Amino acid sequence: MNKLLSYKEKNTWIHHLSGITKLIFFLLWCITSAMTYDTRVLLIMIAVTLVIFAISKTEWKQISSVFKVVLFFMILNVVAIFILSPYQGCEIYGSRTVITPLFAGHDLTSEELFYLFNVVIKYFTVTPAIFIFLVTTDPSEFAASMNGVGVSYTISYSVAIALRYIPDIQDDFHRIRNAQEARGIEMSSKAKLVERIKRTSSIIFPLLFSTMDRIDVVSNAMELRGFGKKKKRTWYAQKKLRTMDYVVIIFTVVFCTASLVFTYYDGSRFYNPFL
Repeated sequence: MNKLLSYKEKNTWIHHLSGITKLIFFLLWCITSAMTYDTRVLLIMIAVTLVIFAISKTEWKQISSVFKVVLFFMILNVVAIFILSPYQGCEIYGSRTVITPLFAGHDLTSEELFYLFNVVIKYFTVTPAIFIFLVTTDPSEFAASMNGVGVSYTISYSVAIALRYIPDIQDDFHRIRNAQEARGIEMSSKAKLVERIKRTSSIIFPLLFSTMDRIDVVSNAMELRGFGKKKKRTWYAQKKLRTMDYVVIIFTVVFCTASLVFTYYDGSRFYNPFL
């Protein structure tokens, strides 16, 4: 069974980076992507992310299902923006170039298409970064790194448990789905999309209950072992920052700072090709 979004050890320099280095990259990358609407910056960010994605040797089967879900919600978001605010791009770029009328109050404009294009590529700057972060970071090592920079070890350990239990939740999901299919409920690609969504959503409650049971077991086990009573703890998987970690951190800080300076140098975070 394929494990989605789970850590898999590989011999790449990205896997050898400290967890805190990856966290700094991830946070700064997401902040930069959220703050800029400069198409040029976003396209460069996509290119950099895809290069890192290839270097990390992330397998498509690890992320394919989740990527499809992200793509589905991205399409819904774009459609909702156009329906609710069909001329938002015109307001942003200060012009209105009608390509073709669609229906009452909704003309298709070049400005709106360009704005929606930027919304789409923002997804592709952040989504691969999330995937890379999850599949290349050992949860235990990441928790140790967070604690090493001052985050409480109870919080750090909670994050590690959350990352570690992603594969287990996936296993529960597949077991419940297989049980449903054994009862004659078709949930594969043979069923219609709407039916698949409806039937898959029915798995949420059994999955939620099984997850709550697991949380209760883990909480009791940790309490019996006196977890949280001491102010400090030692870590088996802790990594020290090495030369490559400092190189990546410096590159990330410089790149993100330069991107935001380039974005806001004219007082707007939008690149306007319609001037």
